Parts: sequence; structure tokens; C-alpha cells
Amino acid sequence: EVQLVESRGGLVQAGGSLRLSCAASGFTSEYYNIAWFRRAPGKEREGVACISSEGNTYYADSVKGRFTISADNAKNTVYLQMNSLNPEDTAIYYCAASGGLPTYFPARLREWVYDYWGQGTQVTVSS
Repeated sequence: EVQLVESRGGLVQAGGSLRLSCAASGFTSEYYNIAWFRRAPGKEREGVACISSEGNTYYADSVKGRFTISADNAKNTVYLQMNSLNPEDTAIYYCAASGGLPTYFPARLREWVYDYWGQGTQVTVSS
């Protein structure tokens, strides 16, 4: 059974940093791709960042330059380092996994690409 477990989020002041982790287990193949999504209050869930099994990354414009996605393959864990946080980053953050990715990079942040989802973790940024 595939499982994705996000680390606990938290409360951080604007301008601060936070790192989320996503521990993956149960994959029958070592080739899987991970993305982070978020759902802000009153908004649709949106893709934030993704990393392919080859290590290729892609970011939403809203977080580019502030967030970094990385993977520790030995630990089957993907991280999302979030810097320069602002109140608009307040959301429930989810990690998601897929066995394949579209070649068109922007499509890699679409929900339909991903088959497995974590339970979500709350990140709150205070002003």
C-alpha cells in the first residue's frame, strides 16, 4: 500500500522559513514523482512544486525563488523548503505521487497527474 506522510506544518511569522517533508513508502518501483500542492482558505487546490524521479524540478510562479523542492532517495523523502513566507502562503499543504509525468512541465502541477495523496498539513503564516 502506497503511503505519503507529511511532516507537521506550523505557524511562522511573515518573512520566516519552514521545511516540510513527505515520507513515501509502498511503491513497487523506485521511479516515482512527487509534487506539493496547497489549498488556501476559500480557494482551489493548486500545485506548488514537483520533482521527477530524475530530479527535474518545476515550480509555480507564485513560489519560484522562494520555495525549493528536493529529494533524499536513500530516505524515500521529499522536502519542501519554504523561505520568505507571507500570509498568502497560508494553506493546507499536501504531497502527492505519480508513476509518470507529462512532458509539458506546467501540466506537472495538475491534480489529475497524481494518484496518491498525503493527508495534508497546515501551514499558517502570520503578518
